[in-house]
Amino acid sequence: MTIPAHQLAFLRQYGFDEALQARWQADVRSGRLAKDKNLVQAPMTAPHPGTIETLPSPGSPRARELEQIGRDAIARGELGVVVLNGGMATRFGGVVKGVVPVLSPTRSFLALVVEDLRRAGQDAGGTIPLFLMNSFATDRATKAHFAEHANFGAEPESITHFTQFVALRMHKDGSLFVQQNGEVSPYGPGHGDLPAAFRACGAMQKFREQGGRHLLVRNVDNLGARVDPLILGHHIHSGRSATVELAPKWPEDVGGAPYVLDGRVQLVEGLRFPPGFDPNIVDVFNTNTMWFDAGALDRDFDLGWYFVEKSVEDKKAVQIEHLVGELTAHLPTSWLRVTRDGRHTRFLPVKAPDDLATAVPSIHTMYDG
Repeated sequence: MTIPAHQLAFLRQYGFDEALQARWQADVRSGRLAKDKNLVQAPMTAPHPGTIETLPSPGSPRARELEQIGRDAIARGELGVVVLNGGMATRFGGVVKGVVPVLSPTRSFLALVVEDLRRAGQDAGGTIPLFLMNSFATDRATKAHFAEHANFGAEPESITHFTQFVALRMHKDGSLFVQQNGEVSPYGPGHGDLPAAFRACGAMQKFREQGGRHLLVRNVDNLGARVDPLILGHHIHSGRSATVELAPKWPEDVGGAPYVLDGRVQLVEGLRFPPGFDPNIVDVFNTNTMWFDAGALDRDFDLGWYFVEKSVEDKKAVQIEHLVGELTAHLPTSWLRVTRDGRHTRFLPVKAPDDLATAVPSIHTMYDG
């Protein structure tokens, strides 16, 4: 199928790579990209004891020391926050999740992010810039939300919108998936876009030129992923390029976790687990909250591409995606077990409207308590 000119023009606005798309179509058609090709072929084992660290007790001399390191970095303007605000805006009934009211009509998911950055910046005596990685499906509504509310009181220059890339869904034979309206079906190919998209828009260069050194990367819907000088201090003191926050695993939890693969500890997501593998050899899982040294992210990464099936208009569609957590296969990483209950939880994801209704009392306690 030839992509209609008007759709091609739209796709190119978001960095559509026609050569990469053609390669994927050929690889799906030949079977080089397929669900079974996602699977890890080498043995995976649990990290050695001591690999996964915990924070020192609050108020202890060690905690105060690390917290001061984090506060000093914020005061010097070295921290920025990247919110992963992409995807297809489908889980909240077609509404862009970031603009959904949480605690009041004006306190949305994204408004709470701005509140958190303002609080942490004021406490430390600095300003924390916000970078929003939107998708073609969330960009317009997100920008309008910020404009309508005057950036929630933040200085306009402290907020940057940029977009992840775009690709086209396929059938299992590699042909392009065509929607009922006769047009091809675009999607965002995963948060693994972050390093390249952040560089391509010029935000990485500007951030570093202005003295930025560290980036907190978090999901828009994890209301526990707030700025914490203690964790920033831990990250800086570790001397590692990345720090990954890991939540204690509860019985119903599924998701990726750190395993030893190919001689190094790295995040491996569930779509890569081979048959018979027991993920419970590790008692934590990935929250997708990560801290990075900006300089370490400022390069190209050869991340894996994975075959994912989605239901679109009651038919099966194929997407090829990559994962930001796979950066841990390329960067020296610190692994940090964090709390997931109480006022200081680091993990409170809200994936659907029912989750939000249940979580509101906890969110009030976290942000207003």
